[in-house]
Amino acid sequence: MATASNEFKLIGPSDEERFNPSAVTLSCRLSPEISAVNMEIRWFKGTDCVCVYKNRQVTEGRGYEGRVSLFTQELERGNVSLQLSDCTGSDLRHYLCQVTAGGRTEEITVWMEGKCF
Repeated sequence: MATASNEFKLIGPSDEERFNPSAVTLSCRLSPEISAVNMEIRWFKGTDCVCVYKNRQVTEGRGYEGRVSLFTQELERGNVSLQLSDCTGSDLRHYLCQVTAGGRTEEITVWMEGKCF
């Protein structure tokens, strides 16, 4: 039987969101708004792992050191968004957000085209 802690969906950005080239936020949040503090969060660009949050620790992927972060202070409210700084044209791509809790995994793709410039 499913428990409340693993009953969630992922919701991506709205069209109204604005982007800043110095720090692009790829929006993703849990619905309903439940805590993601004890969940596993992974962000990918293609096959590259950009960022992993597991056991309350954030690990940046190779080539993304110092450029990516999660809003760890907002995980309690279900915000699993990725922030990417010093964005370049090579960063334009689909990003995959994957959240796992209680043996259940949800995924959503967020497209960053044109948001760096």
